[in-house]
Amino acid sequence: MHVLVIGGNRFVGWLLGFRLLAGGHRLTLLNRGSLPDPFGGRAERLVGDRRRDLQRLVAGRTFDAVVDLAAYTGEDGRRAAEVFQGRVGHHVMISTGQVYLVRDGCPRPASERDYEGPLLPRPAEPNELEEWTYGVDKRACEDALAEAHARHGFPATRLRLPMVNGERDFHRRMEGYLWRLLDGGPVLLPDGGTHAVRHVYGGEVARFIVEILLRADTFGHAYNVAQHETPTLAGMIGRLRDLLGSRSPLVPVARERLVAAGLRPAAVSPFSGAWMSFLDPRRVEHELGFRHEPLELYLGKIVAAFLAHPPPDRPPALAGRALELEVASRA
Repeated sequence: MHVLVIGGNRFVGWLLGFRLLAGGHRLTLLNRGSLPDPFGGRAERLVGDRRRDLQRLVAGRTFDAVVDLAAYTGEDGRRAAEVFQGRVGHHVMISTGQVYLVRDGCPRPASERDYEGPLLPRPAEPNELEEWTYGVDKRACEDALAEAHARHGFPATRLRLPMVNGERDFHRRMEGYLWRLLDGGPVLLPDGGTHAVRHVYGGEVARFIVEILLRADTFGHAYNVAQHETPTLAGMIGRLRDLLGSRSPLVPVARERLVAAGLRPAAVSPFSGAWMSFLDPRRVEHELGFRHEPLELYLGKIVAAFLAHPPPDRPPALAGRALELEVASRA
């Protein structure tokens, strides 16, 4: 099978590439070439901007499957459907659980049937606007592909992901918790970390993508892909603490106190942000047989990789660690 992977030249993109090559598939990468990849001569590379150069780069070519890790707008979706119509056996677009967060009154957990409905009004605050725009644009991309399937039979599948964890997460979110636990100091949890979380492991995303390629029963559909387990954030960080052998106390603190101290809650605790989707994966489990590996197993992999190959520097979010410890001392 010849698979074109668009964008994603790190983290899940690398995991996907290794999976495809290990399965004996032919791999072609299309990205701007600004980051190196580890595939050497085993992968073909098409270098350019997908929004400007897509048609030129794939002119006269066909692919068994395309996995699009870098489709963000309605125009991205429309362009992909136009360029690949009749030239691809399966098109997989990686979407986000944020398509639910911008829907007014969407329940938690959100299932695929909760997608339709009015959207939240455009926010004025810059950070809120950025998150809202991301979700709205991803919806537009999904809608363009769904329309192409309805009108022309374009073989597209949309996968909605929540927070993705893994050893190569370039956002360094879970890594931030690990550094805090490793220094032995208190770890602050905004509002106590009592909310439930449902994430997904990057390795499981890559595995599932490869498993569904060319499955015609997925064409035209969207699926939530997430772990089934729903620990509280405090419970999840507690598991990381146990795996590290740390004795760091987990200290609940009101968001208002963090803000008053000059700390951003999402910087102190990346999994405590307001734009944290919570997905219902029952459809993908029942219809496609998806079974996510146990949470304890994948957390153990992340911790083992962190300890075996610690990063040379700390995430930028830890710049306020001294202030965090000061706040904790007054909690």
